[in-house]
Amino acid sequence: MARNIFEKSRTILQKASQLIENTMIRPLNRKVSTQIDSQQASSVGIHPAAFELASWQKSVLSPREAWIESLKAENSEEKRIQLLNPTVFAHYPRIDLLFKNVRWQKLYKHVSYANAPVRHEISRSLKKPWPQKGMGKARHGDRRSPIWIGGAKAHGPRGPKTYYHELSFMVRLKGLSTALSMKLAQDDLHIVENLDIDVDDPKAFEEVLDSRLWGPSVLFVDDTDFMPERISLVTDKIPHYNLMPVYGLNVYSMLKHTTLVLTVDAVKRIEERMLYHLNRTNMPNV
Repeated sequence: MARNIFEKSRTILQKASQLIENTMIRPLNRKVSTQIDSQQASSVGIHPAAFELASWQKSVLSPREAWIESLKAENSEEKRIQLLNPTVFAHYPRIDLLFKNVRWQKLYKHVSYANAPVRHEISRSLKKPWPQKGMGKARHGDRRSPIWIGGAKAHGPRGPKTYYHELSFMVRLKGLSTALSMKLAQDDLHIVENLDIDVDDPKAFEEVLDSRLWGPSVLFVDDTDFMPERISLVTDKIPHYNLMPVYGLNVYSMLKHTTLVLTVDAVKRIEERMLYHLNRTNMPNV
């Protein structure tokens, strides 16, 4: 019986999706559009709620689009549109995932060297400060006790101590998707054909990017670690412009830079790897 209900629901959603694709009435007013679509859905025997669900799924799962630009000063090339997979570039903005990834990366190499001495490390006499009885004073064994000034530290830090901890693979993966989606939604993600430039002066290259409102800090990502010679020499003299291969892309670096520039090959590589890991069957063993 449950299987029959599932098949019936899937059939209704398929009809609603087909109606969305075939309809030609698309007024600008959202209320009018919803009313007309609901009437059309009712006329073919589809419940309005099912139609709204299919409309929402179509809007969420539709691919995102971005212009393919050029880093050259004379950007006279005809622009093309790059389709972006919504699973990677349209993720729900999870701020908690970004926080976990940034905290994990900042503590990855953090080591605390704080070290407090214990009793056997204090250079003091082992002699009793006064007799056990007859003095009217509290009894003490030696002056290395933690209750004495200059004595040992009870339960103090014993460095070096590392703060490294494991972070779930899916948290890291969805953190990357969230960062990429937020950069795209904020218009801070740009796609270029390649990293070839036509200027040799760092100041001139900064002016080119400033005219496009990129920056002030920019992260360039390519699918290989063999970057073009000209952009490598130019960005080496600009501290807030950095080059990174696609296998080193991380959440902290994306949030640290204002603008993220990806090559077309880098986008394809990112989608290929992330979609593979998001749909792999042996995820519990990772």
